[in-house]
Amino acid sequence: MTAEPRRDGTLTSEDIPHCTVRFPGEPRNVTDARLEAERFLDGLARVTPPAAPEHWDDILLVVSELAANAVQYAPGPFELHLRRTFDGVHVVVRDTNTTPPAPRPFDPSGGGGGIGWHLIHALCDQVSVITNGGGKDIHLFLPW
Repeated sequence: MTAEPRRDGTLTSEDIPHCTVRFPGEPRNVTDARLEAERFLDGLARVTPPAAPEHWDDILLVVSELAANAVQYAPGPFELHLRRTFDGVHVVVRDTNTTPPAPRPFDPSGGGGGIGWHLIHALCDQVSVITNGGGKDIHLFLPW
């Protein structure tokens, strides 16, 4: 995953560190997605360490939350894409549910839940959802 600059010092889009992994959408894939994100961040940290240690943890938390939501609310497979940006990491999770995520009130008496979408918005610099006929892409930008 090393990125080699061209002679003029710029990187092409192919040179920017990235990772794309597809999962069948099983409960164990939440852990698998987190492990893939850890591998990506480990390689990225060798080239460019995070500006703050919590950036690493925030990215892993967001990936875990989105993977869990994909498994719970979207039937079938999901895809995780991670890419280094100028000042952070772009995370995309693509799933098969066309319904955009929406905040829910937290209800501790109902078994928990309801804080994930709020947490994602608190940790990310930008959040956007793009729906299409086959599902949706959730785009997140986090600092690195």
